[in-house]
Amino acid sequence: MSANLETATATPEDVQEVIAELEQYRQRLIDDTLEMAKKVKMPKQKVMQQLENHPEIVYIDGALANLRSQQPS
Repeated sequence: MSANLETATATPEDVQEVIAELEQYRQRLIDDTLEMAKKVKMPKQKVMQQLENHPEIVYIDGALANLRSQQPS
């Protein structure tokens, strides 16, 4: 049994909720990474550079851009 997600329509409230959850998850990834880097005394600049190319963060940023483009102005 498979659901066709393309036929489901999301309300603006649903889209906003997903955006908020993705933003929270993205921030948690960054915060956790910075906390771990601090424990191993890794320079913050180097960590931020690596985070810019982190595959999960790049994916989240793309998803957020896509969702924001679907929001009515």
